[in-house]
Amino acid sequence: MSTLYDQSRIAREESSIPVKQSLRKDAQSLTYSFSETSKHNFPVNTQNFIKMHTPISSIAGFIAILVVQIIFGIVFGAFSEYGKEILPHKDGEPALPTNLGSYPHFQDIHVMIFIGFGFLMTFLKKYGYSATGFNLLVASLMVQWALIARGCFEMEDGKIRLTLGGMIGADIAAATVLISMGALLGRTTPIQLLVMGLFEIAVFAANEYLQLEYMKIADVGGSITVHAFGAYFGLAVSFILRPKKSDLAITNNLEGPSYTSDIFAMVGTIFLWIFWPSFNSALVAGADQERAILNTYLGLAAATVVSFVLSVLVSHEHKLDMVHVQNSTLAGGVAVGSVCNLLIHPYGAVLIGSLAGLISVLGYRYLSPGMLNKLRLDDTCGVHNLHGMPAVLSAIFSAIFAAAATTTEYGDSLYNIFPAMQSRNSTDLMEDGHHSEPTPFGGYGRSAVEQAGYQLLGILSTVAIAIVGGLLTGVFLRSPSVRIIPRDKQHDDEDSWEVPAP
Repeated sequence: MSTLYDQSRIAREESSIPVKQSLRKDAQSLTYSFSETSKHNFPVNTQNFIKMHTPISSIAGFIAILVVQIIFGIVFGAFSEYGKEILPHKDGEPALPTNLGSYPHFQDIHVMIFIGFGFLMTFLKKYGYSATGFNLLVASLMVQWALIARGCFEMEDGKIRLTLGGMIGADIAAATVLISMGALLGRTTPIQLLVMGLFEIAVFAANEYLQLEYMKIADVGGSITVHAFGAYFGLAVSFILRPKKSDLAITNNLEGPSYTSDIFAMVGTIFLWIFWPSFNSALVAGADQERAILNTYLGLAAATVVSFVLSVLVSHEHKLDMVHVQNSTLAGGVAVGSVCNLLIHPYGAVLIGSLAGLISVLGYRYLSPGMLNKLRLDDTCGVHNLHGMPAVLSAIFSAIFAAAATTTEYGDSLYNIFPAMQSRNSTDLMEDGHHSEPTPFGGYGRSAVEQAGYQLLGILSTVAIAIVGGLLTGVFLRSPSVRIIPRDKQHDDEDSWEVPAP
C-alpha cells in the first residue's frame, strides 16, 4: 500500500510543473467562460454555488476551527484550574481522595469515542478518511468544549475545576455530537460539524443539568441525556438539511458500503460492544457499578442474538444483513442505560436487550426507508434505530422500575439512585434546612409513582429540547454563509482529503 502511494506521490511531483501551467490556463479560460455566460441569464443560485465551493471557503473553515481552538485555550487559561483533590496539599491539610480509580473506565470510554464511533462510520465505500479523521477532529474539539460548557454549571470561586471525573463526563458529552454526526455522515463539511457541535454541547450541558439536578432522573448510562438527545438533535438537523425534491434525481453511488468498508465498520462495532459496560457504569461505584456492568453485558448479548435471527427473517433474501449486525447488536447497551444500576434482575436485562434488538432491526428494515421516502429525512447511520428508539425504550423501563422501587428492596441505596425520593427530614439536609444541591422540581419526598412520572417527563422534555435545538442549528447550517456539499459530491473523501491515486 505504501509503495503504491509513494509511486503516486512521485508521479504527481514529477508532473507538477506542467499540471500547474495547465491549471492556470484552465482557470483563465474558466474565468472567461463565467464572465461570458454571466452576460446571459445565468442562474443566480448557480453563481452562489460557485462562490460557496471554492478552495478559499474550505480553507476559511479550517482557519475558523483554529480560531475556536485558540479561544478554548484562552478560556482554560483564564477560567480553569485543577480540582482541589489533585493539587499538592499543604502541611496540616488532609489529602483529598482522587478519582484515579476511574482511569480504567476513562480509557475504555476513550477507546469507544475515538475508535468505536470512528470505525463504525467507515461503512461508506469512499468515506473512510472522513469517518475516522473527522471523528478524531470533532471529538478532540468537543471534549474541550464540554469541559467548559459543563463546568460553567459547577464553577467554584469563579473557576472550572478540572478532574478525571469531569474528563469522563466530557468524553460522554462528546459522544452526543458523534451520534448526531452519524445522522449526517457524508453530507457535512468540517466547519458544519464544528458549528453543530458548538451549539449542541451548549444545549446538551444545559439539558443534562436540568435533568440530573432539577428533574433528578435516574440515567447513569446516559440513554436519555446522551443517546436520545444526540439522536433527535441530529435527525432535526438532517431534516433541515434534507435535499430538495428536484435534487433527489441526482444519484450518488457512493452512499453505500463495499465489502472492505463493512469489515472496517465491524471493527468499530466490536470495540463498542466490548467496552459498552464501562460506558454505562463509569458514573457509579460499588454495587451499583457491578450491577451496571452485568446488566449491560446481558442486554448486549441478548440484543446480538435477536438481531442475528431477526435479520435473517426480515431481509430480502433471508440472509444476514451487515447493517443489522453492525448496529442493532449494540442497541441492548443503549436500552439498559437508564436502568443498568437498578435491580432489574438478569431476566430483565435479557428482556430489555431482546426488545432493543427487535425494534432496532425493524427500524432499519422498515422505518428508515419510510422516513427517507416520505419525509426526505436521510439518517445515514440509522441513529434513530441504534440510539433514538432504544433510548426511549430505556426511559419507559426506567419509569416502570422506579414505580416499583421500595426501601425493602433497595435499602438506603434507594436515595442514592433516586435522590428526590428521600424524606424532607433526611439527615442529608444541611443545618439551615436546605440541600447542598439544587432543590428538585416538586421538592423532596417524592413517591415511587411520582419518580416514575419524572422519568417519563425527562425523556419527553429531552427529545423536545433536542429537536428544537437541532432545527435551529440546521437553519443556521443552511444559511448562505456556510459552505454546503453538493449532492453529487457527498459521501466522498475527495471533497476534503488528498486521496492516493488508485
